[in-house]
Amino acid sequence: MTRKRRINIVTLGCAKNIVDSEHLAGQLGPNWEVEYDNDSTDAKIVVVNTCGFIGDAKQESIDTILRFAAAREAGDIDHLFVMGCLSERYRDELREEIPEVDEFFGVNNLKDILRTVGERYRDELRGERRLTTPKHYAYLKISEGCNWGCGYCAIPLIRGRHVSVPFEELLAEAEALAAKGVRELIVIAQDTTYYGLDLYGKRRLGELLRALCRIDGIEWVRLHYAYPAHFPLDVIEAMRDEPKICKYLDIPLQHISDRMLRSMRRGLGKAETVRLVEELRRQIPDIALRTTLLVGYPGETEQDFRELLDFVTEARFDRLGVFPYSEEEGTYSASELTDDVPPQVKEERAEAVMELQRDIARTANERLVGTVQKIIVDRREGDFWVGRTQYDSPEVDQEVLVPAGTALRAGTFLTVRIVSADDYDLRGEPV
Repeated sequence: MTRKRRINIVTLGCAKNIVDSEHLAGQLGPNWEVEYDNDSTDAKIVVVNTCGFIGDAKQESIDTILRFAAAREAGDIDHLFVMGCLSERYRDELREEIPEVDEFFGVNNLKDILRTVGERYRDELRGERRLTTPKHYAYLKISEGCNWGCGYCAIPLIRGRHVSVPFEELLAEAEALAAKGVRELIVIAQDTTYYGLDLYGKRRLGELLRALCRIDGIEWVRLHYAYPAHFPLDVIEAMRDEPKICKYLDIPLQHISDRMLRSMRRGLGKAETVRLVEELRRQIPDIALRTTLLVGYPGETEQDFRELLDFVTEARFDRLGVFPYSEEEGTYSASELTDDVPPQVKEERAEAVMELQRDIARTANERLVGTVQKIIVDRREGDFWVGRTQYDSPEVDQEVLVPAGTALRAGTFLTVRIVSADDYDLRGEPV
């Protein structure tokens, strides 16, 4: 028998990196034993898939590389390779600073990585993946890159322009995932709403979502990272009409001040943003909206920030994240604007937004007490099963705790009555 080779693929950053790592593992074939462990040195080959989006993510990537570089120097591992966004952007600098790494690869070098570890890319394994997520849900990346060029964002510099995955390939990948037991598909990209425009001359996200709903075994389809400018109306109609599509939308708005939105190069203003939020809620009354906001952008005044706080108060987003601005070299804001908001003010503004959101989330959760909700069970922790409603995405949103006395397993759908709530979690009992 051929002895299996072992490889550890360490994934940092967003869900899009998770998919890239899973595709790499899927191409390795049956002669490889793959682990996904951020700390293990059991495997003699380690691949670190890095993030290079913001300062904290860059630092985490560098710290992780250095940790495994020390293990390489000590002889605990034989080979160390680095891939992903940080490597794409700073390959030459990293090669000079961390010579213990055998080779650095960018974001589109899958074939080169395989060749380096002694394998080849197999067309018959296109779309094949070894999941890092629990087997009942998976991310489906429908495109790469982004065409928008927002003032603060380095993604187009790292990932390039938007490239859609062909429609038929996505359906084949989704069908293969369903055959393996995936019940929830989470559709992701740098910008999901742009899908299809480059390949077909029109946006086809709405059509894709409906097609995914036709796949046997798939019970939930969830949409992330929907760019708000030129939002396709057929996506709203699909979310309204298709029972399998979760009434949930991740739509990063970043700000509401017209002055800030223009400077950020977002492609829409306050009035269009407000109209879109209102239209989503008019057509899908029970939709849960998640957004992300950016505070401390160059030139943001107290008046701009107060306008943002007022918007958060009025819009009452179901889920919300906020980031203090950090300068990214090569972007419009880094080269053309002055980073003039003090770090302490950035942090104070971020904390103020989250304090406001905490009250909004608590009130919304209290209204759920006594209601009946369908949840998917993700895992067991101590005395509880931990699950999510259709209004919550894994890793980033709140969860529902169910007493472990109930005989369940991960991936089960369960109807529960919500019996209590706090700021960001719910407790339920089976109906």
